[in-house]
Amino acid sequence: MKKLLTGDEAIARGAYEAGVRHASAYPGTPSTEILENIATYKEIYAEWAPNEKVAMESAIGASMAGVRSMASMKHVGVNVAADPLMTYAYMGVNGGTVLVTADEPGMFSSQNEQDNRNYAKHGKFPMMEPADSQECLDMMKAAFDLSEEFNVLFMIRLVTRVCHSKSIVELGERKEIEVKPWEPNPMKYVALPAHARILRVQIEERTAKLREFSEVCPYNRVEMNDRKVGIIASGPSYYYAKEVFGEEASYLKLGFTWPLPPKKITEFCNSVDEIYIVEEDDPYIEDFVRMLGFKPHGKDLFPPYGEMLPSILRKCLDGEELPTVEYAQDKVIKRPPTLCSGCPHRGFFYRLGKRKNIMISGDIGCYTLAAGPPYNAMNSCVCMGASFSVGHGAQQAFDRAGVDRRVVAVLGDSTFFHTGINSLLNTVYNNSRTISVILDNRITAMTGHQNNPGTGFTAQGDPAGEIQLEPLVKAMGIKHVRVVNPNDLDAVDKALDELLAIDEASVLITRWPCVLKKFSQEDIDEFEGMFSTKNFVNQEVCIGCRKCQKTGCPSLEFQDEEKKMLINPDSCVGCDVCMQVCPVQAIQKKQ
Repeated sequence: MKKLLTGDEAIARGAYEAGVRHASAYPGTPSTEILENIATYKEIYAEWAPNEKVAMESAIGASMAGVRSMASMKHVGVNVAADPLMTYAYMGVNGGTVLVTADEPGMFSSQNEQDNRNYAKHGKFPMMEPADSQECLDMMKAAFDLSEEFNVLFMIRLVTRVCHSKSIVELGERKEIEVKPWEPNPMKYVALPAHARILRVQIEERTAKLREFSEVCPYNRVEMNDRKVGIIASGPSYYYAKEVFGEEASYLKLGFTWPLPPKKITEFCNSVDEIYIVEEDDPYIEDFVRMLGFKPHGKDLFPPYGEMLPSILRKCLDGEELPTVEYAQDKVIKRPPTLCSGCPHRGFFYRLGKRKNIMISGDIGCYTLAAGPPYNAMNSCVCMGASFSVGHGAQQAFDRAGVDRRVVAVLGDSTFFHTGINSLLNTVYNNSRTISVILDNRITAMTGHQNNPGTGFTAQGDPAGEIQLEPLVKAMGIKHVRVVNPNDLDAVDKALDELLAIDEASVLITRWPCVLKKFSQEDIDEFEGMFSTKNFVNQEVCIGCRKCQKTGCPSLEFQDEEKKMLINPDSCVGCDVCMQVCPVQAIQKKQ
């Protein structure tokens, strides 16, 4: 049977067909849909872990217990998972183990553009790079077989275009793999220095065997056409190059990319007149080819960042740009992303942004949009869970330098469970006086509404233990905790006033569900009457001051001719933030 699948869907299908029994992940674009699709297969236990390190460790434990297991995450998540990853690369597997990393050339929804191919080289574990959805499925199946054959963790490196683009995939049947017996083996699984030194030697022996396999791996293949130009590429860059060069070039498509095949590359380079390396981000392949003694064109022509799309290649090679529709660029209005109508973060940041003499330490989530206008209520954003740690460091520096400034650190509920807990522990332990804010919108919103330890449901929708934020932070030693509805602006102001007046660590929890969330019965019971009414502008009362628009709600529309405000009834959900801001009570409730 054939189906049209995205790369993420095909990765999930490949895991199913490979006989995987255990999958763990943390959501992050462009990898999120991998576990979401795996969770639809009843034969696979699928879980959202609190963070990528835990996901990797969960997969490692399942492998040790004898089942095929995997972890998936976006590229920056591998930084979080690197600690167990690097050590497990020494140990080897019991059940086959695969790590899927989804890199993001072009940074569509990421804070950096790292090239995770370097992790395979650094950690000395094998890697494959699919170029389309069929290869996603096929390489996943092959990776588990090879993982067990070579006794090593495998990495599949995707990029955004492969994750989210669709192509035809031929489906197969699931291969049921027997659970391998677990036997105590301290020399393999207990990473004491005395054991690790022996394993380190074995890594080199294993690498030599993997290099031999790379020479004959079917995913490293040559297509000979015109010999004047030879293209070496991996992943979707292979297709980008073919679209530009067509049959006027020969190709070495690399799918198994650590270790790279020196003999195959040498033979190909010797068979063509000029060599071009087309790859995204780092000169990973190019450096290897140069080490073999060749002088290819690569980053001397193509950018060291972003996607190597056909348009980019054409422009770099001969300045050619395909014709496009002409338009008046000065007429195009920039439309930055904004918080949704009814977003529970809006009221909080509207009030927080008006505070003077504070530094606001931010984090990764929908709420990062508060950094821009009209809120201008975020001064830093580094990585998941960093807001509390960065805020603590800044507060200590201000205090020791005699600077009269308070720090408010802000993150979301899922981010708090990810790495914010440790950061808050540091704040408490080291006697900081930051105000730490947890924005609890009852779901992992930014990546598409995945469950987390605070929602009460698992990845597969089963009821689960719900971690309560207020008792948790109190148990960590926080004496001053406030919980508010962020749509109640007076309550937000009162809580901020109280906590800013306290000269020690405190926590503010804003608790209101994301407007786009599929509400559980528990949500309906707790937040009675939420989003049940809409607001409208009484045109006779409105003075056109536009103060309500400073809340940033996209449902508010100013009518230029009438000089009056209008609320779009199709998107308004009646959160009442604008109604509290209006100085003349022109915004009212629909009856």
